[in-house]
Amino acid sequence: MGAAGVGGAGYRRTVTPPRTATGSATPSARAKGRRRGARPSGTELLAAAVGAVPGGAERPGQLQMTTAIEECVAGGEHLLVQAGTGTGKSLAYLAPALTVDGPVVVSTATLALQSQLVDHDLPRLADAVEPVLGRRPTFAVLKGRHHYLCLARLDNSTEEEPEDTLFDAPAARPGGGTKWLGEAGRLGKQVERLRDWAEKTATGDRDELDPGVDDQAWRLVSMPARECVGATRCPFGQECFAEASRVRAREADIVVTNHSLLAVDMLADRHIVPPHKLLIVDEAHELADRVSSAAQAELVPELIDRTTRRARTLLRPETAEALTAAGDALAVGLAEAPAGRITAGLPTPLREACTLLDAATRSALDAIGDVKSDDPDPVRKQQAKAALDELSTTAQRLLEEGDHDVAWVEKNDSGTRRALVVAPLSVAGTLATHLYDERTVVATSATLALGGRFDTVARALGLDAPPPAPPTPAAAALAARTGPGRPAAEAPGRRLARDVTTNAVVPATEGPGWRSLDVGSPFDYARQGILYVAAHLPRPSVSGLPEAAGEELLGLVGALGGRTLGLFSSRRAAQQAAELLRARTDLPVLLQGEEALPLLVRRFREERASCLFGVMSLWQGVDVPGDACQLVVIDRLPFPRPDEPLAAARAAAVDAGGGSGFSAVSVPIAAVRLAQGVGRLIRATGDRGVVAVLDSRLETARGYGPFLRRSLPPFWYTTRPEVARGALERLAKS
Repeated sequence: MGAAGVGGAGYRRTVTPPRTATGSATPSARAKGRRRGARPSGTELLAAAVGAVPGGAERPGQLQMTTAIEECVAGGEHLLVQAGTGTGKSLAYLAPALTVDGPVVVSTATLALQSQLVDHDLPRLADAVEPVLGRRPTFAVLKGRHHYLCLARLDNSTEEEPEDTLFDAPAARPGGGTKWLGEAGRLGKQVERLRDWAEKTATGDRDELDPGVDDQAWRLVSMPARECVGATRCPFGQECFAEASRVRAREADIVVTNHSLLAVDMLADRHIVPPHKLLIVDEAHELADRVSSAAQAELVPELIDRTTRRARTLLRPETAEALTAAGDALAVGLAEAPAGRITAGLPTPLREACTLLDAATRSALDAIGDVKSDDPDPVRKQQAKAALDELSTTAQRLLEEGDHDVAWVEKNDSGTRRALVVAPLSVAGTLATHLYDERTVVATSATLALGGRFDTVARALGLDAPPPAPPTPAAAALAARTGPGRPAAEAPGRRLARDVTTNAVVPATEGPGWRSLDVGSPFDYARQGILYVAAHLPRPSVSGLPEAAGEELLGLVGALGGRTLGLFSSRRAAQQAAELLRARTDLPVLLQGEEALPLLVRRFREERASCLFGVMSLWQGVDVPGDACQLVVIDRLPFPRPDEPLAAARAAAVDAGGGSGFSAVSVPIAAVRLAQGVGRLIRATGDRGVVAVLDSRLETARGYGPFLRRSLPPFWYTTRPEVARGALERLAKS
């Protein structure tokens, strides 16, 4: 039996899950609780939360952030807050959120932060502030519809065409090839387990399924939002897990969601996330990229083939054949086209394929017609219609070749993926139109002030930011004495200020309807860490790890005896570094890709002499406080690659307008990435160590070197290799 046929037809849940979150209150009950006496302030709730932690103490930056949020909510202003590691920014924004009527939405970029909020911060906050509020505050998690089990898909699984499940196109799977019978049996067992789980789960949330299932099995029982017929037309509408999650969100004090769903909500005229007065965007430096991804679309031959099979029973044979012909034409066009950005219009084969697809999908949509309540199978009809509509819209968008879009051909190294992709050149206008209307937005991150100012990120987030003001005479005199972006002296304990003209945190920037704040960090970076730039090394010019940089790496790691996190610009460089250390030292070297990343990180924490080397996902995703990580090595400045289509197109647009695309696009991207990577070193007040950048341009590039250095935490700064190695040798003995 195929996996699509496991479990039998006519599926019905025998147990209806509860539809209110644990401890949740109805809106009227919440309002009644809030009318009991004077409402506590955000600072009072913060004090209660901090006081409930053993040995807890308010941090100045945390209190400053809470106060600023309360002021902006009261004044209807938006706020950008840079809060360094260790500030406790989660509590700093959650406490004032509880003073706002109606749901407050908190959006995160990563699952790690979302889990931290839901599993740790919010439950502890609820316990701590319940006596002060006179009730227990409630919270809910809101995810995309495809994260929840769909009972309609489960019920219809027996009617799926076998080709749609067991015999997907080779490109849909690593290594390609037709799925063999053993794999089909494994998939069937996973779906059967999902069917059993459906009888027990109260939420239908995939993240609560333990052990989990693979993506292909989950696709069989979940429903993308565009394919959903809606609760009123679905036979399972009253039991829908996704709809229940939205009910819980509307009733909660705080709703935790993610940037991807927030982006979709903005593009869909904000009807997914419940109405709210305050939106808190944590990890805000990621938001523009997530909105860009949400507005991105692609054409893949396998998707056209899958859509045709799904809709075939609803179409005339000649219409289905036209869809197949369009998919074949796209496959030929992609095979002939080189990978990369399309700058001179769609190549003729791809244009012809898009024209064929546009005509075929329009004909198919006309044939299917509207989804009606009395249709024998509205779910299947809506699935087919949604997939066809998406193909039609994407084909038309590519044929328009608008100045506001960027198109490119994407291929992977193994040749299993070929796609024609289109994305917006900029999302600043989208954010300006949809992010700020009728709500206060607080955007926060440890990396918002680039080059010592907020204006770069503000403009990327759609805010009107003023140009930088000229330096004061005192600042100009100081810069002349010390050099731009450098400390006045290289002496232990000398603090390299985040802004060297003031020896303080980044000065506030503001514009129409918004202001900014840098609350600093409780860490004493100048005493806890050294930023060492290997200025004597040749400028990097070839891919991979240059020989001189490899020797420098060996000397630094050898001085410490391991405990090194290596952040590399390419997989090739990481591989070469691992091979070098394995050949020349006895240290355990862990390389990303050789084992699952969580396992590698755990071994890195536990094995004191180990080194962990990897690429971009390590720059943000690793948190190893203590002496397990006392050296962070960065092989080169993380500028976007010249073949990154969006970054290249945006830089070209700036150049065409008379500006510098490199300065306006590439340098800010590098600044954010570099700050995130450097931030891996100091994660707690007792941490000590060295960040070593093996790219001399951070010191020698007069144009962007100072900007990048001002984007980093204020470590003690040196370019002398003997100073860095001496510090590491002392750490090795401690």
